[in-house]
Amino acid sequence: MKKIVIAAGTGFLGKIVTEYFKTKVKTIIILTRGKNKKINNIKYVNWDAKTIGNWTNELNNADVLINLTGKSVDCRYNKKNKDLILHSRIDSTIILAEAIQKCTNPPKVWLNSSTATIYRHSSEKEMDETNGEIGTGFSVNVAKSWEKALFKQQTLNTRKVALRTAIVLGKNGGALQPILNLSKIGFGGKQGSGNQKISWIHELDFARSIEFIIHTKKIEGVINIVSPKPSSNSVFMKTLRKITRVPFGIPIPKPLLEFGAKLIKTETELILKSRNVIPKKLENNGFKFTYPELKTAINHLVN
Repeated sequence: MKKIVIAAGTGFLGKIVTEYFKTKVKTIIILTRGKNKKINNIKYVNWDAKTIGNWTNELNNADVLINLTGKSVDCRYNKKNKDLILHSRIDSTIILAEAIQKCTNPPKVWLNSSTATIYRHSSEKEMDETNGEIGTGFSVNVAKSWEKALFKQQTLNTRKVALRTAIVLGKNGGALQPILNLSKIGFGGKQGSGNQKISWIHELDFARSIEFIIHTKKIEGVINIVSPKPSSNSVFMKTLRKITRVPFGIPIPKPLLEFGAKLIKTETELILKSRNVIPKKLENNGFKFTYPELKTAINHLVN
């Protein structure tokens, strides 16, 4: 590959993808709200994620477009934030489609973020791309609208894939560090009932799965970007305590979680919803995980 374009490439996931691909491709274009600049083979190009501009030229002759744009859901779901969460995803997807349509040589494949939260709360049934049951509520409606905005666009020469990504465990951001900090001060017990499932993926496997999808041309539509074995919340926290050698963990009941969520301006859904999602499409196409087990994944990231 000669050129990859990453929309919103300066965030947590964008940095993971950029780091992984920077030695594998000639040029990486990062669409960012920041200033135009170039560092080695990485070129940063300003865009507002809403309107056509000079940035559209960068999509011409690109091998791949990866769109990771979207306001963080780690906030209170008031009207203002709900609007920003929804429109940051929809607007960027629509304007990228418009830019692709203007290309004389458009990207061969377009990978657009989605979320594993699209599936319903489930402790027992594992959700795959074929038999998974779509849930209800604000977050699910955002995910459905996001994917609809992607697939309704006419991009005849560009293969489209929606990445239903779970929690990405990484060293330099994301969900792991706050949970780790909580555990270190003694609050690393189960959260709520502890029975809710956590679907997760190691940051390396997240980047590798993207590379695999790019090169596996028969993959299109929706795909779950998760490890093969979801963990329960109680097992996840117990594993974290064991690896970090924290002898005990005080459990946090639901009422206390709700109180704490208000204080730090977030929502308990991020912790209490049971995401029981499996990567059937990835595995059926031959993808092999480097870190399929929670213990080895966390051990690598922490130690």
